[in-house]
Amino acid sequence: MTMKLKAAAAALALLAAAVSAPAQAETLKASHQFPGGKGDPRDEMVQIFAKALADADVGLDVQVYPGESLYKAKDQWGALTKGRLDLTSFPLDYASGRVPQFSATLMPGLVRNHDRAQRLNDSPFMAEIKKLIEESGALVIADAWLGGAFASKENCITSPESIKGQVTRAAGPAFEEMLVGAGASISSMPSSEIYTGMQTGVLDATNTSSGSFVSYRLYEQVKCLTAPGENALWFMYEPLLISKETWDGLSKEQQDAVMAAGQKAEEYFDSQAKAIDQKMVDVFKENGVEIATMSKEDYDAWLAIAQETSYKNFSEKVEGGKDLIDSALAVD
Repeated sequence: MTMKLKAAAAALALLAAAVSAPAQAETLKASHQFPGGKGDPRDEMVQIFAKALADADVGLDVQVYPGESLYKAKDQWGALTKGRLDLTSFPLDYASGRVPQFSATLMPGLVRNHDRAQRLNDSPFMAEIKKLIEESGALVIADAWLGGAFASKENCITSPESIKGQVTRAAGPAFEEMLVGAGASISSMPSSEIYTGMQTGVLDATNTSSGSFVSYRLYEQVKCLTAPGENALWFMYEPLLISKETWDGLSKEQQDAVMAAGQKAEEYFDSQAKAIDQKMVDVFKENGVEIATMSKEDYDAWLAIAQETSYKNFSEKVEGGKDLIDSALAVD
């Protein structure tokens, strides 16, 4: 065999080996701020997504980085929309500094209960929010709404008067404006820093999601928890998102698998949403924390303050703000 024939044969052998070798799956990076492996439903939602995508066998794996181990809580949005991060479970209001309309997804009293949150998902209100997400460089692959609560080291927070004078953490500007209107002072921080804030005396009170109250062991720091009950002021949208840059680089088969896995993750989370609130109440009771709820009169008093503060400011200062609030309130 001539040298040329030998070289050709070797090249063919290498090509055959490459074709027959199994393709290496691409690994997508998923980041979130919540504790991993401790039963937090947001982490579990991401893990369910990762397993479903791997099972689809479309050449995609997911490496999950929980507990801010890859990006800090509020850094995830920039990393995602710039294509440095592939996936995140993200409290959307954290990005309201860049997209002010996102504050509508943590607007006091706008959701009120889990059943209404489900109806909002398919409404014109959420269609506009998802359009803004896509324009920013990301896509929703699973919806998730969390109920939330109030807690204090001092007393039970029920009526607006009960929070007066306390240094309080709220998740976003709309809640901060309402709380200031009720006479509270504000110290802003992500939910992952609340425990330390209370432990060091920076915070007297907080509101955050039911899941975070348990995952971050806030029962070790507070005297009284105000559970969501029938009159929940606090609901937050925390979807599973994929970078638009990552999405655009996937094949149609892979995109379909991502959305199917996202649907499984969403169905899991929906099945857990109400149970998360009850788990919070049970865990706090077991740890000796007093449990309270807001009456309708308390709720209405808070809502009156919200309408004069956060609703008013959002409507006047945010482009399309009034239309967003009106479209959300129009959902039965």
